[in-house]
Amino acid sequence: MNHNNLDKIIQRSLEIREKYHQLEIQQNGKEWTLEQDALAYLTDAGLVGRNVMSHEKTWTKANSREELEYKLGENIWWLIILADRTGIDIREALVKFLTKTENILQ
Repeated sequence: MNHNNLDKIIQRSLEIREKYHQLEIQQNGKEWTLEQDALAYLTDAGLVGRNVMSHEKTWTKANSREELEYKLGENIWWLIILADRTGIDIREALVKFLTKTENILQ
């Protein structure tokens, strides 16, 4: 994936989050807080664990591959949103992580 594709994915993610904010305002009278977003991410991260267990046949659930694929994508989406809401450039964060980890493992 080139940098331009990642920029498009980030932009699409932010546009989707804005649409969810509008739904939250309609349903609850206000947008979710950063903490609510973080809790939603953690819930979805837990569901990745359950879907991996289904994939490995240690937890029974139908359609685990499709759900796992969806939840993996959703978790990446949440990370983009959380980075944006905290003023962190997810591109820079990922590059810094990869570089630091590569250097540690040399």
